[in-house]
Amino acid sequence: MPIRVNLDRVLLERRMSLTELADRAGVTIANLSILKTGKARAVRFSTLSALCRELDCRPGDLLDYEPGPEDGPGDDDGF
Repeated sequence: MPIRVNLDRVLLERRMSLTELADRAGVTIANLSILKTGKARAVRFSTLSALCRELDCRPGDLLDYEPGPEDGPGDDDGF
């Protein structure tokens, strides 16, 4: 998937643990782990908003777009 989640980097920069972020943002550790490992297929705006609030960042700090061979017509999942 051409969207990459940079949660590890932002957590390291903020010197915050995954457990602390989960508690502060109200997101389960399991869901944060899925994001962190790049296995997530989607993220809710409410989750993204909570992460940005607690990490004092913008969505672009957490998400990157890296086009590649799998990024072609018919590869979108819609809205």
